[in-house]
Amino acid sequence: MDWIERLFGISPDLGSGSLEVLIAGAVVLVVVGAVAARRRGTKTEQEPRS
Repeated sequence: MDWIERLFGISPDLGSGSLEVLIAGAVVLVVVGAVAARRRGTKTEQEPRS
């Protein structure tokens, strides 16, 4: 879990990997939130079929 160190050549978390985990978790939360918002939006925008 040291892709930031490899990519940028710096170690902001002193090699512990906590920053990478935090970034990955934030990405997962954004994706889950976007999917949930999209699902909620499509349910409310559908018109009833007659």
